[in-house]
Amino acid sequence: MDSVSQSIIGKFFIVTRTILNSMVSNKSSCAELRQNLLLLKPSIDEIAKLSSQSGPAPERGHPFKDFQGQLQDGLHIVKKLERMSSFNLYRRYRYGKKIQKIEKNVNNFLRTLDVHNPDVDFKGFSEQSELIEEMGRLIMERVNVKMTNDASTNSFMLHQMSTTELFQSAIDGSHDTTMSEQSEQITGSDSSQVPSMPNFVVGLNNIVSDVKQILFQKGVSIVGVEGMGGSGKTTLALALYNDPQVKDFFQNKIVFITVAWSPNVMALLEIMWDKMIGGRRPVFQSIEDAHNQLQKKLSLKGNPQTLVILDDVWSKSDVERLLFEADGYKTVITTRQDLAIPHTDSSRVYNMPMLQKDDALSLFCFWAFGQPSIPTENDDVIVKQVEAVCMGLPLALKVIGSSLRNEPQPVWEKAKKKLSRAESISKHHREDLLHCLETSIDVLDDETKDCFLDLGAFPKGRKICVGSLLDIWVYVRGMDWKDAFVVLLELASRNLLNLTSDSRSLGISFDCASELFFTQHDVMHDLALRLASQDSAVHKRLFMPAKVDGIPTNWLALEHTSQVQFVSIHTGSMEEQDWSQIDFSEVKALALFFDASQYCLPTFLHTMQKLQVLIMYNYNSKRAVLKGLSVLSSVTQLKSVFLEKLILPPLYEYCKSWKSLEKFSVCLCEDLGNMNLFDKGQVLEFPKFVEIIFDHCSDLEELPANICGLISLERLFVTNCHLIQKLPDDLGNLRSLRFLRLSASPSLSILPPSICRLQQLEFLDISLCSSLKDLPLEFDQLSNLKVLDMRECSGLKILPKALTKLRSLKHVICDEHTRQQWLDIRASAMPNLKVDVVEERFSLDWLDD
Repeated sequence: MDSVSQSIIGKFFIVTRTILNSMVSNKSSCAELRQNLLLLKPSIDEIAKLSSQSGPAPERGHPFKDFQGQLQDGLHIVKKLERMSSFNLYRRYRYGKKIQKIEKNVNNFLRTLDVHNPDVDFKGFSEQSELIEEMGRLIMERVNVKMTNDASTNSFMLHQMSTTELFQSAIDGSHDTTMSEQSEQITGSDSSQVPSMPNFVVGLNNIVSDVKQILFQKGVSIVGVEGMGGSGKTTLALALYNDPQVKDFFQNKIVFITVAWSPNVMALLEIMWDKMIGGRRPVFQSIEDAHNQLQKKLSLKGNPQTLVILDDVWSKSDVERLLFEADGYKTVITTRQDLAIPHTDSSRVYNMPMLQKDDALSLFCFWAFGQPSIPTENDDVIVKQVEAVCMGLPLALKVIGSSLRNEPQPVWEKAKKKLSRAESISKHHREDLLHCLETSIDVLDDETKDCFLDLGAFPKGRKICVGSLLDIWVYVRGMDWKDAFVVLLELASRNLLNLTSDSRSLGISFDCASELFFTQHDVMHDLALRLASQDSAVHKRLFMPAKVDGIPTNWLALEHTSQVQFVSIHTGSMEEQDWSQIDFSEVKALALFFDASQYCLPTFLHTMQKLQVLIMYNYNSKRAVLKGLSVLSSVTQLKSVFLEKLILPPLYEYCKSWKSLEKFSVCLCEDLGNMNLFDKGQVLEFPKFVEIIFDHCSDLEELPANICGLISLERLFVTNCHLIQKLPDDLGNLRSLRFLRLSASPSLSILPPSICRLQQLEFLDISLCSSLKDLPLEFDQLSNLKVLDMRECSGLKILPKALTKLRSLKHVICDEHTRQQWLDIRASAMPNLKVDVVEERFSLDWLDD
């Protein structure tokens, strides 16, 4: 390599180190970084010249050609950083990782040429890299410890985490005491599916008082609360649910039901039976039958006064099937549609008001500054101008306030200018509400904005596993796993999506998020759809905004479907003749959402030669029978498959061609009694498999032995499968396995001895395995085990003494049965072991989903 090239490389490292220093320096700002990059512009121009040299063109794959590509990637990141208005923890980590990766690749290039550059400070790079990795570790540790099943709490936590608190701990070497303390912690969890009240509520007292006054009136059985999306109707409903006076009036007989868009009415009626009637629930033949039987039970004399809150109702037909009449029985309905409220002599309508000026400013400041007032260092004039345009709408105040937190003055000015062009927000100006909320998207970088637009693919009101979303971002958008996960956290911190966790989850990692779920406020969902339709790369996505019968006619008239990358289809039952032949040859992700008891796969699947992510999500009250399976054999590039609420056919015959498959998830599916998903008699030839999930598969009795031949498998989850009695004897052959989750398998009575050969195993969850009596004798051979979750394993009375040899074990979750034994183990051999003792509980919360 000539001296000029070596000089260019030295300058390249100076640029990357400048960026890395900005990422790991808590005091560094975007403005300072831009100033530093301006001083380095001559060097950057030289690098750009070298990276674009045409010269004698090297062959593709030639080391210098790859090096040029790395320089161009680095310059692309520099340009992004020059346009960025501010840093937060998530951006620091993401862009620090990107620069770190490029530096490593360039270093590898130098090694291939045996070049030493004295200008490169490798020690400095190592220290910066360690700080970047520490940031990532703390982010994930906080998510595992702090994430709850309440979206509002999580949003506030992630909002706080995005600022300086957690980042500073990485710089100083200090840790949050809730994470690093090595003492016993006793925790419990609320099994209710009723959402929690938001962290900060204003202006609600008078509204609650007004509604209570109406609700307590004799002769009033229905109170309809009508208001536009984001006006606080759900918060009002929760306030009523938790109000002491309301609880006293109804003697704590209060039921909260989230109805949402396109509800599964049968499932809601079953929940209402369980919560109001209790006991053994009959098998309902139809929605009408369920309603009649409930009405009959509620009409019996002696039933206590009951309040049912039906939140987020969209149609009159839904209300009619969920309303009942009985002495002392009252219903509160929240809706944005006045027509959804029955207008009878016993019904009353309350119009949800906007927040008063002082309350609106307090809410805005809470999300913009973390306090209910304007900080002295901020320009109160522009803050009040931005807040005023939100017109007292809580959702707008919350989302726009979040988006402007820690942003510099020019960004506030830009937001004010854009907001001032919108008409006054009201239920008659829905488009202006969306236009107003667009300012919350303007502050996102291009990659994060692209991810937000993908959220429009998922149906309103449905709780979706985060894993399917991350797979789209990784396999379709080409993102790194850590990058995708941190984008998810940033969107949740800005209230652009709602993130919740399984209340028992502790094994979340950047590439393993099956215990996390997301939803979206319907207004934010509408915003994602609106922006996706306006996207300059309009042909990247093709989404159905709502459930329809069959393929929309306007899809058939589209000229550029061959350029679409992500298709989302939302229908009822489909037969082969209902599908049309559309050219989707470039599609990489297909999401099929349907409400049906039988469903034929789309015939155009055979054209999807590049398909990498397939999602099939049925939300009917019954599991759906799949038809038209032969098209699956044409799909050869699949990497991720999600199946929910299906009666699974013997798929193996059709999926033999899926040689690239990495992840396979089955949830709430049936016909797994003989495990016909895989052919027991053959070796499974999926060389890239890393994750298999079986969750709530009620008739899954055993795993096929040939799963043990998937030596690349890193994560195996068999959860809430109540008939599983044993695992394959050769489970220890899964030499790459890092995560093994067996939670809520009450019939599982023994772990195979071979499990002790899993030398890479880091996380083992045997919680709620009540029939498990012993741990294998050589359990101490799990030399890499870091986390053991064994709560509510009532059959495990005595722990083997050999557990003291688990030197890598950092965290144990147990209950009172084994508490003292673990404390003794910690005292004798593991002083740094964290022992969490949790209260026993049994939950059927998943039935509410």
